[in-house]
Amino acid sequence: MTNTTQWLTVCQESDLVANSGVCALVNEQQIALFKVKNAQQDQVFAISNWDPIGEANVLYRGLLCSVGEIVAVASPLYKQRFCLSSGTCLDSDEAKVKVYPVRIEQHAVQLQISQ
Repeated sequence: MTNTTQWLTVCQESDLVANSGVCALVNEQQIALFKVKNAQQDQVFAISNWDPIGEANVLYRGLLCSVGEIVAVASPLYKQRFCLSSGTCLDSDEAKVKVYPVRIEQHAVQLQISQ
């Protein structure tokens, strides 16, 4: 069996809230989407909504922060910070969240998923 990847539209760009998170249900998985606006550019990130430390689907409700050049989200439960581009936990070597490739095509937010 071969793995194929495809781009799946999950919402419209207008559904995203600047410098905040929203949650989408994709193939029975909760995905946290973040639109980060700064002086240089707008960026969209997609990570698993599951907080592996707090053991709850809450990351979309976290606070965006930066650590140097790293853009992260701080979990609303125990405040561990997860890098939005790599999924690594900045406060624990043992925790990581899944990161999804994301793009904007004709105002549609699309995730790359494996099937």
